Amino acid sequence: MAKIQAIKAREILDSRGTPTIETTIWSDTGQAAVAAIPSGASTGKFEAVELRDGDPSRFKGMGVIKAVDNVNKIIAPKVVGMDPLYQSKVDKVLIDLDGTDNKSKLGANAILSVSQAVCELGALISGRAIFQYLAEKYALVSLNWSSLPVPIFNLINGGKHGAGNNLDFQEFHIYASSRQSFGESLRMGETVYQTLKESLIKRNAAYSVGDEGGFAPNLYTNTDALELLVEAINLSNFTLGKDIFLGLDTASNSFFKNGKYVVKDKSQPLTTEEMIEFYVQLNKDYNLFALEDGLKEDDFDGWAKLTSEIGANTLIVADDLVVTNKKRLKQAIEKKACNAVLIKPNQIGTISETVDVIKLAKDSKLAVVVSHRSGETNDDFIADFAVGMGANYVKFGAPARGERVIKYNRMGMIESLLKPAQTETSKPDNDRA
Repeated sequence: MAKIQAIKAREILDSRGTPTIETTIWSDTGQAAVAAIPSGASTGKFEAVELRDGDPSRFKGMGVIKAVDNVNKIIAPKVVGMDPLYQSKVDKVLIDLDGTDNKSKLGANAILSVSQAVCELGALISGRAIFQYLAEKYALVSLNWSSLPVPIFNLINGGKHGAGNNLDFQEFHIYASSRQSFGESLRMGETVYQTLKESLIKRNAAYSVGDEGGFAPNLYTNTDALELLVEAINLSNFTLGKDIFLGLDTASNSFFKNGKYVVKDKSQPLTTEEMIEFYVQLNKDYNLFALEDGLKEDDFDGWAKLTSEIGANTLIVADDLVVTNKKRLKQAIEKKACNAVLIKPNQIGTISETVDVIKLAKDSKLAVVVSHRSGETNDDFIADFAVGMGANYVKFGAPARGERVIKYNRMGMIESLLKPAQTETSKPDNDRA
């Protein structure tokens, strides 16, 4: 039986230049695993707490020395000596040590850094790639190259990700058809990305990128961004609605003000019913494949109405509504408030709790989208996790910036490991992406 021999955490920087935590765990068999934890800019108020130092004289209060100390001084003495193959037992120790509902004592960032590193170490000890280890451990997927998660490319960044542009909606997505292999989907996404850049240059428009690698042009309305994507898809010689589909993460909490939704596309603030009507019209105009966070994070009834209006043909993806929390997901399921759920391990704090949420979503026939955060690291664990959990979709940002590309490249490597020597590039036909 292998045992955890040592644990050491340290403070590093994420892709936005903001401190985050990295933890290394060593086994008594000489193996080591490293986990670097991401951070979100657009966070739901129901997420587990990311512990920050709050010292304005250091990193403007964003340091994570307290979280690092919690790993090195509080968590390590309790976890050293445990078997890393027993993920749920280790995670229970972490949860009990914290003792709060939202991980506010030790910090979800501190706790997840240990939980994830334990998972990675378990894979090493088992002699498995992480995706294989997870698939065998939790039995949620039968691994096959043709059923890898479909990538979601965030090509235009707005809202809190938008590098100072004036778009209300946070993310403008494209989805390649699920008929394509992952490698072909990546090629298609990158082609549209580069074509979009060329279009912005021809317009003398800003083509700087936001936090997630998507372009951040100043546009008059959110609809203008959708029109740019439609143009880039057409210029790339792809067919909208057949080869590539559109999606949105509106992150509506950010433009919900004084009880109404304020968007540049409309001259007056919108009620919940009016906002839903706007989405219905956008869906008619652009045949949206997915809509994430269309309404504010605690409006279960509004979400239920939105799902009933367009959920038959569109994924209504719950992120801030559910925040990878099993209790909130149960409530969303009871209300029929969504038909897909976003999964971010740092929203809840342990691998075991994240797996429990995925199991519930799958049992309830919801689509599963495993996601990165806007403040990322060069850690590619999330790619293996998505495959090993049998996620339907992965969300890593644009096919640009090293912290995003490393995850796409890892998915490509996983595809090559699973793919037979001689195969076609296309997968079995599906109606939509």
